[in-house]
Amino acid sequence: MKSIISFIIRYIPRSFLQHISHIFLRILAVFYRGHDVSCPVCKREFSKFLPYGRKARENALCPKCLALERHRLMWLFLEQQTNFFDAKLKVLHIAPELCFIDRFEKLPNIEYITGDIESPLAKVKMDVHQIPFEDQHFDVVFCNHVMEHVDDDLLACKEINRVLKKDGWGIIQSPVYDIPQTLEDKSVTSPAEREKMFGQRDHVRKYGNDYAQRLSQSGLKVHEDQFVKTLPKETITAHALPPNEIIFYCTKGAVIS
Repeated sequence: MKSIISFIIRYIPRSFLQHISHIFLRILAVFYRGHDVSCPVCKREFSKFLPYGRKARENALCPKCLALERHRLMWLFLEQQTNFFDAKLKVLHIAPELCFIDRFEKLPNIEYITGDIESPLAKVKMDVHQIPFEDQHFDVVFCNHVMEHVDDDLLACKEINRVLKKDGWGIIQSPVYDIPQTLEDKSVTSPAEREKMFGQRDHVRKYGNDYAQRLSQSGLKVHEDQFVKTLPKETITAHALPPNEIIFYCTKGAVIS
């Protein structure tokens, strides 16, 4: 199973997978019945979660809603640390994750807009380098696992900062490696070389421990939140959460032209 999932993720276009993967995986859910793990996003229990990733991680993907470890952690963070489920909010979700879309759309307290340049799941076709909304338009912006793909991550973050309201906030997650500084080389263009250098064929940089500092150059104020470290070990195990995942919680800063 791990090798099949790894092959599919690596070689089948993401836009196609977003259309059909949920059908296949929900069929698999029948074989994972049990009560050993639970998904806080869809509230379902299983014997374990599915493996997932190019180097497939065990106990990673919820077969019901397709939430990964980081999605389950983000859901708990939103529930416990923010006003997301209660306040009247205008929300922009860039490159929206399937596990969140239907659930966020049904929330009566938010006006929810999804946007992406290629995702068939997004309602607004948009380039994150030039977000087609006026200044200070959104209370919340989510943009997860996007910055490692875009040509100019700082310009994209400047745009997020621009469209955030004065008291707005956002979450901008990316894969972050335990290296001192972000690795970037614009001369590397072949998929094979990008995979070798940056970890994936469609990545254009490999973020290091300077991720928050780097994004802050856009004007955003980036806080490295160790929320997962505050949770009981039983909760981390029950939801199969990533034990070292930092949540990069951003607030509006000075707009840099």
